[in-house]
Amino acid sequence: MSTQESRPTIHIPGTTSHTIAPRGGRSSREGKLRYLKTGTGAPLVLLHTVRTQAEHFRFLIPMISDQYTVYALDLPGMGYSEIVPGASYDEPAMRAGVERLLTELDLHDVTLVGESMGAVLALTAAADLPERVRRVVAVNTYDFRAGIARSSLLARIVVGGVLTPGVGAVVAQQEPKPILRRILRGGLGDKSALRDDYVDELLQVGSRPGYPTVARAVYQNLPGLIAARSRYSEVKAPIHLVYGEKDWSRPSDREANKQLLPAADFTHVPGAGHFIALERPEVVADLLASVA
Repeated sequence: MSTQESRPTIHIPGTTSHTIAPRGGRSSREGKLRYLKTGTGAPLVLLHTVRTQAEHFRFLIPMISDQYTVYALDLPGMGYSEIVPGASYDEPAMRAGVERLLTELDLHDVTLVGESMGAVLALTAAADLPERVRRVVAVNTYDFRAGIARSSLLARIVVGGVLTPGVGAVVAQQEPKPILRRILRGGLGDKSALRDDYVDELLQVGSRPGYPTVARAVYQNLPGLIAARSRYSEVKAPIHLVYGEKDWSRPSDREANKQLLPAADFTHVPGAGHFIALERPEVVADLLASVA
């Protein structure tokens, strides 16, 4: 794995770190996947947001590990999962990483919990693997136009720069701490929930060789998350949609998903933004306790 030189600066008590080898050997465009594991009980898989990693769930994991065996995945190329030159980071490729975790570990009766991009992948992976998935908790699905660019003018400028042909690759390599902090705070109702040590960890990951290419590819492929909504109605498992009051999605976006998934339970979290796992992890923990 090319993660190799650096290790996480944040440790979640009780967790151990593991990897899954690519299925196609050394010639594969798949890379090793890193995940954290802890707890006892039925399997629960956590899928993180755009530009984050398994440690995004640092506060949620201890709240649920006495009821579930928790697997927190670093999505392909992100966190400390391997960066493979030329690999795809579109929705199907990211979803394939999720499905590798479920199939290679032979997990059944799985609760899939995703936030943002991870919420979309939880739903589409559940559509693909109905025999393995028991339930889906989709927190602030990132399946609407503009996405993070709705959070602030700064985010619009930075993401627009990353996506600009020619100079975008250069912009993607420039990530000063104050800029990253301000962009991430745009996803929070409680700005104090973004701790400095977490920003430092994200910056360390962002300095990995090849990571700017991954980040740019993920932003370029975000429209695929909108297209993935066409798969939602195929999910057989019970679905819980969770939205923060101050999420980037608009009421019309949320209503569209409620119409698409009329049987889904719906939870509204007052005051919360896009990153509920950071600022209101107890809301997700209480929901998971109620359905365990």
